[in-house]
Amino acid sequence: MAVERTLSILKPDATKRNLTGAINKVFEDAGLRIVAQKRVRLTQDQAGAFYAEHKARPFYGELVSYMISEPVVVQILEGENAVLKHRDVMGATDPAQAAEGTVRKLYALSKGENSVHGSDSAESAAREIGFFFAQSEIPG
Repeated sequence: MAVERTLSILKPDATKRNLTGAINKVFEDAGLRIVAQKRVRLTQDQAGAFYAEHKARPFYGELVSYMISEPVVVQILEGENAVLKHRDVMGATDPAQAAEGTVRKLYALSKGENSVHGSDSAESAAREIGFFFAQSEIPG
């Protein structure tokens, strides 16, 4: 198994409800380590660029508006097979379909306000980490 890094975002519904520590405890208990972290308030341009792949989808405007509505926590998680492990621990996008004990089952409000984002592949993780973090902010 390979040690990987992945991007994790604690979304506006999570930061607004002060769930940062509780959510990160679930990730850490699953064996993921937070190696870099910052709280940011995304601009419309940043959120639009980050979710550009969804621009043609009907929910794009709502997603961008949601992501700029409150601060978010962007972080780099590290661990064995971190991308897949993080996605498993997050749970299904729709909290009604998420497995017991997953972040979305525990904390998400709805399919749209689902508390967390995680990279879907190693390639996406590298691109997404580079979007939010300068090389000088990423340890070793």
